[in-house]
Amino acid sequence: MKVLVIGKGGREHALVWKLAQSPRVDQVLCAPGNAGTALDGVNVPVEGNDFDGLIKVAKKESVALTVVGPEEPLARGVVDAFQKAGLTVFGPSKAAAQLEASKVFSKKLMRDANVPTAEFRVFDHPDPARHYVQTREYPVVVKADGLAAGKGVIVCETNEQALAAVERIMVREEFGLAAGRQIVVEKRLDGPELSIMALVSDRAIVPLAPSQDHKRALDNDQGPNTGGMGAYCPAPLATPELLGDIEAHALVPTVHAMKRRRVPFRGVLYAGVMVTNQGMRILEYNCRFGDPETQPVLMRLKTDLFELLLAAAEGRLEDFAENRVEWDSRHAICVVMASQGYPGNFPKGKVILGLEEAAKVEDVKVFHAGTKLDTNGLTITDGGRVLGITALGETLADAKRKAYEAVAKIQFQGCFYRKDIGARGTVPLDESRRSS
Repeated sequence: MKVLVIGKGGREHALVWKLAQSPRVDQVLCAPGNAGTALDGVNVPVEGNDFDGLIKVAKKESVALTVVGPEEPLARGVVDAFQKAGLTVFGPSKAAAQLEASKVFSKKLMRDANVPTAEFRVFDHPDPARHYVQTREYPVVVKADGLAAGKGVIVCETNEQALAAVERIMVREEFGLAAGRQIVVEKRLDGPELSIMALVSDRAIVPLAPSQDHKRALDNDQGPNTGGMGAYCPAPLATPELLGDIEAHALVPTVHAMKRRRVPFRGVLYAGVMVTNQGMRILEYNCRFGDPETQPVLMRLKTDLFELLLAAAEGRLEDFAENRVEWDSRHAICVVMASQGYPGNFPKGKVILGLEEAAKVEDVKVFHAGTKLDTNGLTITDGGRVLGITALGETLADAKRKAYEAVAKIQFQGCFYRKDIGARGTVPLDESRRSS
């Protein structure tokens, strides 16, 4: 069989790599892909939002399953388009993808389903939002309603910062007219975070191994929030009791609430969880695999990913009870190598050296994110997050040693990376809430 993966980041390279290991898969196509997906699969020059082009490829190549990586095509309705064309696709419908595409939809659903989350209010005009902010005696978080490329969540220390956030989102429309038409203002929570990804098909829920990421750009959790500078799996914070609490009081009621609203969810339900002094709270939901969390999670997955995703897409996920999903007992860690200036403006087109040497390090996989091949066949930078160096080890410290050994072999102009990924693997990270 052939599989099509939509997207071009590190998450998509990990999906291509893992799907290609299935004995039932002959070839994995990736649209548009990157320099790494070209090694583990076959790139197709079609962008993720070109639904007609993607459907044409899937039909021409007799693709058995399409897997959608990024959130934007999901929010635009790529799954609906594929299903209308009679094609099997893994991911939520446009209506179900509102869980990520609309913070307002997501927060209201959580409230209706009694899912533990932060106290919040929704506003569609800046004046009442300003008044609300000025009357709060605690720090708040201001969120643009719509997708904002991971930048629409502003964590505020003071009322002045919150007022400035309202101005940026609703008045100056920095994240676009649609994204800022409504905002959510919620009480800021404190505590360590967890990333919980679960495969969902109607009422069947299969949680994947828990992970923890590093959002800040610089060591010691300094600098601006990013899409993620590294992650490790499993996360020591995720005790069986906590995971049971998250499944029973967040995942299950959310899936059932979607069913009651006649928008059944199929795909990845990704919960951003904060563990507070009062218990776990859901910060937000995403509707796709996380990046970079997918890289270490899939390094540890032993069950056939193709079989899992096909069963979810076809409504047979109950065939895979949670205890049937097998995991490597080792630890995995991913270190992101980024371009100078990220998460702000950054240059592109820098030649990357040392990839082959890094790939020779034992138990290491170099996942490409922002890369492409130039006309001379050289691998060059093409994004803010360029590579995700991912390693397995008997302990987290062992995995970290291997990952950084491989990182040291890679060079490109302006490269930077955090040197403390996984350093607090036994002490949960205390970071500000996620923004993507």
